[in-house]
Amino acid sequence: MYENFHSGFICIAGLANAGKSTLTNALVGEKVSIVSWRPQTTRNKILGIVNRDDMQMVLIDTPGIHEARNRLGEYMMQAVENGLRDVDGIVYVIDAAKGVQGADAEFLEKYAKKAPVIVALNKQDTVARDTLFKALERLNGFEGLRAVVPISAKKADNLQPLFEELKALLPIGYPMYPTDEYTQSSMRFIATEIIREKALYLLDKEVPYGIGVYINKFERREGAPITDIDADIVCEKQSHKAIVIGKGGEMLKKIATAARKDLEKMVGGQVFLTLYVRVKDEWRDSDYIMKELGYDLKALKND
Repeated sequence: MYENFHSGFICIAGLANAGKSTLTNALVGEKVSIVSWRPQTTRNKILGIVNRDDMQMVLIDTPGIHEARNRLGEYMMQAVENGLRDVDGIVYVIDAAKGVQGADAEFLEKYAKKAPVIVALNKQDTVARDTLFKALERLNGFEGLRAVVPISAKKADNLQPLFEELKALLPIGYPMYPTDEYTQSSMRFIATEIIREKALYLLDKEVPYGIGVYINKFERREGAPITDIDADIVCEKQSHKAIVIGKGGEMLKKIATAARKDLEKMVGGQVFLTLYVRVKDEWRDSDYIMKELGYDLKALKND
């Protein structure tokens, strides 16, 4: 049955806001990673699974590469490092509008010698042709790159050539996950990410980086087609709590309404969502609170 079957792991890496999560979702064909214009949206490495009759490609979406300034930042960079281990290939995403930055060059020079690297030059639809050509010319100067493919992940433009380049990196093997699954993330984890995504979209600039989400309750109501979800939105300051709640609770209602729509698509039925706002001072530097919120740095380092 699997005589000519190919399977393997592809890591999606790049600087913050390059479009890694958008690309992951586009290749999988389902929403497995939350998307936002804000840097540092993705905090964990997230698996997205692409299934075809002759192959299974497991995509590892990683946090944006950045300089860690707190324990949460250390966690995110450790997630990147872990995601790059023992993969069959790397697709490195670069924002065409920003061009090849110093950190991009540093990554390509280091990892093109360790694993097959394909560059996805993203957001090609947003730049002039001359800007795109300059980036392509610069990338052609790096030794060891397997390919450079201009794309628009958001518009799903030119993804097939990129897909074929990635597929060619997969070795002969068996499916590593059930072929009817598109992610290994639990519904509980996806629920936290959906709520956090809506907060990222709706809140003021200084708040989202200090926000975490904790699910207190996620269960199907007995005798009714309703899923009850209770969650805490955790922030670092009392002033942030007031912003998250909003005047008369309006902001919290907006977050809940937006999240509920996606949650109902996920569970395939009605969701009763209750959100609370808690303050945990400087939680991004607390190993204990980070672990509670699903960011266990010690476990990640030992993974």
